[in-house]
Amino acid sequence: MQIRVGRYSILLLLPFFVSVCTSSPRGVIVLCAGDSLTAEAYPHFLQQLLNKAGLRAKVLNYGRSGNTSGEYLRFLENNKERLAAERPDFVLLQLGTNDVRVDVDHTPADVFKSNMKKIVTIFRGFSDRTGTPPRIFLATILPVPEATPLPFTPESAKRVEREINPAVRALAEEEGLQLVDNHRLFLDRPDLLPGVHPVRDGYRLLAENWQAALQPFLSR
Repeated sequence: MQIRVGRYSILLLLPFFVSVCTSSPRGVIVLCAGDSLTAEAYPHFLQQLLNKAGLRAKVLNYGRSGNTSGEYLRFLENNKERLAAERPDFVLLQLGTNDVRVDVDHTPADVFKSNMKKIVTIFRGFSDRTGTPPRIFLATILPVPEATPLPFTPESAKRVEREINPAVRALAEEEGLQLVDNHRLFLDRPDLLPGVHPVRDGYRLLAENWQAALQPFLSR
């Protein structure tokens, strides 16, 4: 629109059009933290799902194969500046499968919960690009099929149900975290979990569950 004053034209809407043409959504940054269940596949599928939904998303895979909660805590303590520099909007955290092994990785439930609480505290010290702490999602761990070979035993499977996932749920409630029930997925679809690691479609199922948990916060 122009308003002519004498021989001068005033383009009243120019700033508006410039703003519309040059502005774009800043997108979201999702940091995935955990053991090999994170490292191997689901962040890749999550990236695809978010892009397919029309979101500008950057999904970062900081899974550490073989890590217990204690080992991942040490990794974070040694690398927190590097991870903090990613400025994540969301942190997806799933740890505990290696803690139920029966070898030197065996972790008592109280130590596991203490490790996880320290991990959450470190992530809470991060900030997104607006200076806001990231929203943290905490997942229950997958079942351990009883036929899984050493260093897992039937006792490992029982610990998931009796110790680790109750500790995860309690921590989520105490810390006000978003709880994601990945354990339930494979109770309904045991065919997708032949051992401690899902098949390809199982990883895709994990990604879909993470996306469903994220969705209410992505649309705001």
